[in-house]
Amino acid sequence: MLGDLLMTFYEVARQGSITTAARQLRVSQPTVTGRIRQLEELYGVELFHRRASRVDLSDVGVALMPLAEQIMQQESNADFLLRNAGNLRFGNLRIGATGPYYILRSVAAFRQRYPAIEISIEIGNSKQMIEALYEYRIDAAVSSHALDDDRLHRVTLAADPMVLVVHPVHPLARRSRVEVAELAACHLLVREQGSMTREATEASLRAAGAGMPPHTVIGSREAICEAIRHNLGASVMPAGEVPRDPALVVVPFASQAPVIHEYLYCLTGRRHTRLVGALLDCLVAPAGAAVPHCEAPPPAPILN
Repeated sequence: MLGDLLMTFYEVARQGSITTAARQLRVSQPTVTGRIRQLEELYGVELFHRRASRVDLSDVGVALMPLAEQIMQQESNADFLLRNAGNLRFGNLRIGATGPYYILRSVAAFRQRYPAIEISIEIGNSKQMIEALYEYRIDAAVSSHALDDDRLHRVTLAADPMVLVVHPVHPLARRSRVEVAELAACHLLVREQGSMTREATEASLRAAGAGMPPHTVIGSREAICEAIRHNLGASVMPAGEVPRDPALVVVPFASQAPVIHEYLYCLTGRRHTRLVGALLDCLVAPAGAAVPHCEAPPPAPILN
């Protein structure tokens, strides 16, 4: 309310004429006169001295003019900022991920289309990333957990079969295929409890009638790969996450291969904002994967 009154005061003071000010503001002359009168009556002051063909600033009007000019400049700056943000000419896109493997091609596509937007990728576990999403600390989260929550919009990025990864001198390295049950004879390198990769491995072993073999827990995919390079054991991981390295041999499973699904989440209420919508429009499937597709999760929230 006060903003409209001050804008009108500023334009009348700048033009020295109510008629000209009304033309610049694209409102009627009585509207301008009414706003000036309302502002004067609201504070019990006189802002202009009325003359036959023009108006001159009073002492109070002279003192108010630079403040009104500052407000108009700030409003202009705010308008400029919002227009540029709306057109994605500046801003920050914050992505949280349990691993960057399935989102990097999409990030590259986004970067090419919107080079002025700064991008940050935070790595953490699924619970941390979803909590950060709810708290508006990130704009999108990548996770292998399938969460059914009507607060979340979910897009399937990939369905990646898992493979056995071993050192070139490992007994299974020369095999073209292995059975899941053969993992029982390996020393496995596994992620921590709660990891979707570990859960999928354990589920596949149970389905094959085998228990978890001797294993070493290592807290990151990169560290597991380094351990394989030193021939400390074998690991099961999604095919798309295995680095190209002659010290890492990939052996597919003959049957009952576990599959990891990777999802992108954003808040349902933010999916149509310019920034998040632009990311969704730039989603690119990882090499060899199907095109990402949106899902409508059932309205049964499981996270608080």
